[in-house]
Amino acid sequence: MSSFTETGLVKKLFDLNQSQQSIQTLSLWLIHHRKHHSIIVKTWLKELQRAPSAKKLTFMYLANDVIQNSKKKGPEFGREFEHVLVKAFKNVASSSPEPKTINSLNRILGIWGDRVVYEEPKIKEFSTALNGTETIPRVEVNGGEKKRKGESNASESEPVKKTRTAPSAEKKAAKSEVVEVNGKVETHITLSPHQPDGDPPEPEDLIKVILELENSASSDAAVRERIASLKPEVSELAALDKLEDKEAAMKLAAD
Repeated sequence: MSSFTETGLVKKLFDLNQSQQSIQTLSLWLIHHRKHHSIIVKTWLKELQRAPSAKKLTFMYLANDVIQNSKKKGPEFGREFEHVLVKAFKNVASSSPEPKTINSLNRILGIWGDRVVYEEPKIKEFSTALNGTETIPRVEVNGGEKKRKGESNASESEPVKKTRTAPSAEKKAAKSEVVEVNGKVETHITLSPHQPDGDPPEPEDLIKVILELENSASSDAAVRERIASLKPEVSELAALDKLEDKEAAMKLAAD
């Protein structure tokens, strides 16, 4: 690789484009010259501030690549970039960037948080510089929201709502009443006596009906005898149809 000079670095940053090959090639060159990390980061920030808005994201991609890939070699770049990233994010945010640029930068912040590239307080500081808030907005990915580590969907955090099935006709008619059983107060459920069509009646219902029939007026011997002694005009409905007016009815009732 070519020797390091500040002039050479400026030229390489000027020639940098958004292709993956361009970013990775320059990243490898910078990591190779990591002993110059201080001047590299200062020059990077200066050229970022000069760059047009459309190219600032490429500078941030370069920083991300250097920060993460240099960790195996040493912490120099991570520490050095940490001192200037707030200024960098503020500069990008003030350059009227496109929404997709902000989304891409928030995605980088999310990755840094997931991989603990920087501690959470520092990530919040970067987010505040970029978004004006410590909370990193969720990033739209292929029409959906990408979840970050530690995040969950609203549906996962909320209690699962069970779908209620329609109660049966029998349960709809259920009634409850408080009763005392052996000195203990309990809630007693009483179902409606009306059974669905085709279902046999409950034994208790049959007994109740039989008792009502046995105790009805027509079951009393005296009443039956009295009904039998009535004149045909009173006991037969056909005879009642022959009544012409109220006076005739009153006369019949008086007899």
